[in-house]
Amino acid sequence: MKTIKASLLFFVFFAALFNSGCKENKKENQSEQETVNTESVKNHIEKSAFGEMPDGQQVDKYTLTNDNGMEIDVITYGGIITRWTAPDKDGNYEDVVLGFNDLDSYFGDVPYFGALIGRYGNRIANGQFSLDGETYTLAKNNGPNHLHGGITGFDKKVWKAEPESTGDGAILVLTYTSADGEEGYPGKLDVKVTYTLTGDNELDIQYEAVTDKPTVVNLTQHTYFNLSGDFSNDILDHEVTLNASAYLPVDAGLIPTGELRPVEGTPFDFTQPKAVGKEIEADNQQIQRGGGYDHCWVLNETEDDFGFAASAYHPETGRVLEVYTDEPGIQFYTGNFLNGALASKTGGTYGKRSGLCLETQHYPDSPNQEAFPTTRLNPGETYSSHTSFKFSTK
Repeated sequence: MKTIKASLLFFVFFAALFNSGCKENKKENQSEQETVNTESVKNHIEKSAFGEMPDGQQVDKYTLTNDNGMEIDVITYGGIITRWTAPDKDGNYEDVVLGFNDLDSYFGDVPYFGALIGRYGNRIANGQFSLDGETYTLAKNNGPNHLHGGITGFDKKVWKAEPESTGDGAILVLTYTSADGEEGYPGKLDVKVTYTLTGDNELDIQYEAVTDKPTVVNLTQHTYFNLSGDFSNDILDHEVTLNASAYLPVDAGLIPTGELRPVEGTPFDFTQPKAVGKEIEADNQQIQRGGGYDHCWVLNETEDDFGFAASAYHPETGRVLEVYTDEPGIQFYTGNFLNGALASKTGGTYGKRSGLCLETQHYPDSPNQEAFPTTRLNPGETYSSHTSFKFSTK
């Protein structure tokens, strides 16, 4: 019996020692893991100063990266994406978006390069709309019309930024409060936009907003893409697909007429991949009014509320960009008003059609057109919109 008890005591002592060692090793492993996680956060998002506003307010730049090597630079001025690298078919990462290397260049007459757009993306006819019998007058900054939130829209505001990290990518949460009456819009609007760069070379964008008065909201992202990686090239060789059987024809002021016109048999048919330049100079009234493509396409319904909207493919580099959204429309714009007056990031200039935009959104002028999906937001409701841009190669 003494021998058995002694053996049992030895076993208990040995087990305690073993467990103690395991716990210490576990603590060490946890500590190492915490260090790795800390380094992962540090590696996936980096903050730096980008410049100062005229009033001295600092503008920061956040560089989001994933484990593949994709990098996206976002500045707090306008939530602007200033740089975005994507791989070609040989694995070479190059910047594929139009923008500038310094803050001052964004202060001039710049066509919304890479910016968050609000309170209302696209045009509102005659700069006015009515809600509950009251007419609201907005800034007219596009001839007689209101465009992209007005003279000082969300693209020209300094947003607050909070960086976070995922397992293999980065998250940047941007917030801004638009005061009641700003640019003529009713209600205080609290806006939150979340940029998430994933390990699949996808930028996921979540938009949210709440208001304290009935108002209208239509947020979007206005990045100009050139998948060639060479901004001296135009985008006429890009092959674009739009999951849309109809588009919105416009009047001479680029305001939708209210008609949903089938694309079949017209230069607006991108239901199959087609080079942008194939019919961009067609003898077509709508093409002439836009100076090319500058229209909203009516996206086809998908089985899932969040579905495929568009793609762009550059045959020479093999780069593919796919767009997914839960929005009912997408504005396809081919940089028709770029004219070489703006210096590019690489020493040249941004010439005509050197970038294309795929802006997911509700339809232009919806507040004035009852047949269009509503953009009204009431107190107690949450505006929500979801879009993703995914890169691959073929």
